[in-house]
Amino acid sequence: MKLEKEKLESMTNELVEWIRTMMKDSGGSKAIVGISGGKDSSVVASLCVKAIGKENVFGVLMPDGIQRDIDYAHEICSYLDISHEVVPIHPMTDAFLTTLESIKGDFIPEISNQTRINLPPRVRMTLLYALSQSIEGSRVINTSNLSEDWVGYATIYGDTAGAFSPLAMLTTDEVIQVGRYLGVPEKFLAKPPEDGLTGKTDEDVLGFSYDTLNRYIREGNIENEATKKIIDKMHKNSRFKFVPIPMFKANLPIKAEDIADIYNEEKE
Repeated sequence: MKLEKEKLESMTNELVEWIRTMMKDSGGSKAIVGISGGKDSSVVASLCVKAIGKENVFGVLMPDGIQRDIDYAHEICSYLDISHEVVPIHPMTDAFLTTLESIKGDFIPEISNQTRINLPPRVRMTLLYALSQSIEGSRVINTSNLSEDWVGYATIYGDTAGAFSPLAMLTTDEVIQVGRYLGVPEKFLAKPPEDGLTGKTDEDVLGFSYDTLNRYIREGNIENEATKKIIDKMHKNSRFKFVPIPMFKANLPIKAEDIADIYNEEKE
């Protein structure tokens, strides 16, 4: 959706203020952002710099082996002038896979391709939280967008995690518009999105364009019925990734004060 200048300005300012509020409400003062060099992490890092200052934003680059576009990640950190560190995760993912190989047999006949693809995002999020708990007052910021989340193009407990998600209700084209408003260099916004794991772009993996998906999300319009069915199926089958974990209702009393009211038990 093409946003009017006034709407883009007001929404971006609201986003910045929202980040400040979320940080304060969570008791945090610093942001930990996994940096890929693509538009999402670049825009999130830029928003955090504007919200809490560059001295409070920490970028983490996490290549799994050779990452051919890692220069983008270095460049956006330098452009924003934020502290950043490269932490290769290949030793960690390799250790996981080696352990899984060692128990192959009746219990686990083979290591599936899905296991191999989703392991690095989960390792990355584990690493981000490990770093966050060693940087006092820091919070891990989610960098997912609405387009990816809508079709479940995200790893549960991997890139679905974080203290809060600034871009979760913005499509890919809207993220780009926010980035342009913030002055993020075009090279980071125009870079074809890819997961950095499969060697393919997101659109190659999905089988349809983000333009098609975004128009369907915002307008409900889509020309190709087969593509609509694919998107609808992906959306339906991935909703479990984005809802709180279901909890069995034991119908037993909870007398303690529940500030968040997350248990949904009826108080007596």
